[in-house]
Amino acid sequence: MDNIKAKYLKLSGLEPLVVTPESNFINVGERTNVAGSRKFLRLIKEEKFDEALAIARHQVEGGAQIIDINMDDGLIDGKEAMVKFLNLIVSEPDISRVPIMIDSSKWEIIEAGLQVVQGKCVVNSISLKEGEEEFIHHAKLIKRYGAAVIVMAFDEVGQADNYERRIEIAKRSYDILVNQVNFAPEDIIFDLNIFPVATGMDEHKLNAIDFIKATKWVRENLPYCSVSGGVSNVSFSFRGNNPVREAMHSAFLYHAIKAGMNMGIVNPTMLEVYDDIPKDLLEHVEDVILNRRDDATERLLEFAETVVGTTKESKVDMSWRQEPLQNRITRALVKGIDEFIVEDVEEARTSVDQPIEVIEGHLMTGMNVVGDLFGSGKMFLPQVVKSARVMKKAVAYLLPFIEASKQGKSEAAGKILMATVKGDVHDIGKNIVGVVLACNNYEIVDMGVMVPPEKIIAKAREERVDIIGLSGLITPSLDEMVFLAKEMERQKFRVPLLIGGATTSKAHTAVKIDPQYQHAVVHVNDASRAVTVVGDLLQKETSESYKTSVKADYNDFRTKFLNRGKQKEYLTLNQARANKLKLDWKVAEIIKPNQLGIQVIEDFDLKKLVDFIDWTPFFRSWELHGKYPAILTDEVVGEQATELFADAQAMLKNIIEKKQLKAKAVFGLFEANTINDDDIEVLSKESKKSLIFRTLRQQLKKREGVPNIALSDFIAPKESGIQDYMGVFCVSTGFGIAELAAAYEKDMDDYNSIMIKALADRLAEAFAEYLHKEVRTKHWGYAANEGLSNEDLIRESYKGIRPAPGYPACPDHLEKLTIWELLDVKGKIGVELTDSMAMWPAASVSGYYFGNPESKYFGLGKIAQDQVEDFTTRKGISLEMATKWLAPNIAES
Repeated sequence: MDNIKAKYLKLSGLEPLVVTPESNFINVGERTNVAGSRKFLRLIKEEKFDEALAIARHQVEGGAQIIDINMDDGLIDGKEAMVKFLNLIVSEPDISRVPIMIDSSKWEIIEAGLQVVQGKCVVNSISLKEGEEEFIHHAKLIKRYGAAVIVMAFDEVGQADNYERRIEIAKRSYDILVNQVNFAPEDIIFDLNIFPVATGMDEHKLNAIDFIKATKWVRENLPYCSVSGGVSNVSFSFRGNNPVREAMHSAFLYHAIKAGMNMGIVNPTMLEVYDDIPKDLLEHVEDVILNRRDDATERLLEFAETVVGTTKESKVDMSWRQEPLQNRITRALVKGIDEFIVEDVEEARTSVDQPIEVIEGHLMTGMNVVGDLFGSGKMFLPQVVKSARVMKKAVAYLLPFIEASKQGKSEAAGKILMATVKGDVHDIGKNIVGVVLACNNYEIVDMGVMVPPEKIIAKAREERVDIIGLSGLITPSLDEMVFLAKEMERQKFRVPLLIGGATTSKAHTAVKIDPQYQHAVVHVNDASRAVTVVGDLLQKETSESYKTSVKADYNDFRTKFLNRGKQKEYLTLNQARANKLKLDWKVAEIIKPNQLGIQVIEDFDLKKLVDFIDWTPFFRSWELHGKYPAILTDEVVGEQATELFADAQAMLKNIIEKKQLKAKAVFGLFEANTINDDDIEVLSKESKKSLIFRTLRQQLKKREGVPNIALSDFIAPKESGIQDYMGVFCVSTGFGIAELAAAYEKDMDDYNSIMIKALADRLAEAFAEYLHKEVRTKHWGYAANEGLSNEDLIRESYKGIRPAPGYPACPDHLEKLTIWELLDVKGKIGVELTDSMAMWPAASVSGYYFGNPESKYFGLGKIAQDQVEDFTTRKGISLEMATKWLAPNIAES
């Protein structure tokens, strides 16, 4: 009997916890985790440890049999916080009676915790990610400290995401721990990775069933160990629909526990009794969990819309349709429900004297609620854009009645002209700001993209607008904004000027634009702030004082900014060149490409790009900030991020299946050598001529031993006699985007118009990433054995770089002209350059390929006037033009 008991997992705080086959599922509390609880993180940051202890106490009182403690955050000293918190827990018998799970990705934090924790704890976690040597080293130390351990299904290749990989890694880890480290098998707990299902992606359909099958295999083939996991992961696709999530958790646990899962992180309030789940809901959920039907995800998504309240009752919630008319209209606007809006607006129209009153009354009352919720952080941008869709549908229905009664428009809070400046084609941000302002009763005059200054000024006069808003994403757009400000001053305009877009900043606005226009100029960095700024500018009682304060703020900022720049030291260009990066070309690793010359890809299969998408910038474009996939579980924006992600997946699936967008690419690999320090000469055998790329060199004075880099440093000098190589490329996934966006806009659907553009941008970046990998591993072949995950690609862990004109290492957009000439980009795939060197279609990416192992990304920073003049000579352009294109990088003299 004693021998059998010895094979049970035994943990302890002040009280023992023995996990036997008869034990119920062991629940791990996770609210004392800075990564999982914003409140706990705030309390630790503010050193309010008494309140943090209260969270731990609440978990134990709520039934947690183990509490997980994690202090991994960049803004706190995780080691110090872990030790302090564990020491405090010791003095709290009602908390310390349960075992502790020390959770960290940093070994020094884990070990610090092991040195002070009482009883027998669990370490969360170790894995084979960094190889066997480190895995064994950590396991031996954990054994010496007398703790149990969670082993993640993760190895040198990456995270296990299917059945075969899960059991392969578990078997290997178990054998090492038991046979080499002599780790007690009952002290091993496997986390086999619970991933979301019903995401809309085919490769995720097996996520739950593979975990369940792997759990069964582990419990049958790896004696005495346990299996754990974070259960809430499985239902992330349904954030915001608690009844469905509760049913998914319960159904998943029912099958996982039967398979042998005996512990895990579960929120008890997010569980339904399995037998109490309505049969229709249970069928749909288990179809997904167990992958019983090809259309299981679509059916559950559709069915989920009908599930409300508690899971004890499954029905379509129509109770809100019995509420008073204004409540129904407000709910439709807040929730983005357009199904009944025409019906409700018609009822409102028949209840008032004039149809215009419906807009001024019922609809604006609802939109004011939307504005208040958005302003207070209780609604997020994607929801607001959906609200605007409902509003537009309502107004469109009313317009014929208003026209028939010969009424004027509803009096708006103000009229705002918005335009993306000449030469620039990017409008996602501008459109979002326009939608948000329209939701707050501002009339928007949207002139679109690539709008010349004279047209902006003429339209502003014609429409008698109250504010002009300018947007730009590329560097030359900044100069267009400066020019427009000068023209507004010359033509004696008085209306405020709003500046926004990815390239813009408060610094550029204050230093370059504000001095050119004596009236209000304000930089707006996001859509939520636009409402406040516009309100302050147009509020009659306070607008003048606000404008005065903005002018004073920008003047103060400008003074400090210019003085700050003068404190920095710059080398002369000759000194910077003397301090260039000096590589030993005699031993440099230079690989001749497998295929020199130009290649064209027509109508590329978009499905191949899905795995290469970096989703984090997608959420950022909707002003939801956080790193994917963690953003999906974020306490503040997680629900909205998950809903947005589901919409994106549905649209992406549609794009791919219906081939709504066309992807094209052209790229070339060429013989290349550096000449004259900073120029790269490229030989095109197709055209039998050489072209020269002009690079720029860092001039900020560095500390001893740190070089002043230019991209040319990564290519062998011609005088070395060594033949080197480089590549250039252009990819686009934007063919068809204009028509799709226009169709959505015609249907007054801003949400999907913005969504399609955002997805096209992500696909373009994914195409650039995909093609770079193909070049590295096949066409050039210098990294033929590369085996990187998408996370590795996002972290740029590959050998070589692909910098792009207009970005930090090479901010000169004019170099795109040389790429276009070398590859005949327009002729071969139809991507064009605007006057400001923006690419059209907008969802396009171009750049260079450098294969040298020493090549790296860097920022040029500020350059001195002597380099500007040198660049002028090398490039064969005027000083005025060089100054225009390099303006953001020129140091103040």
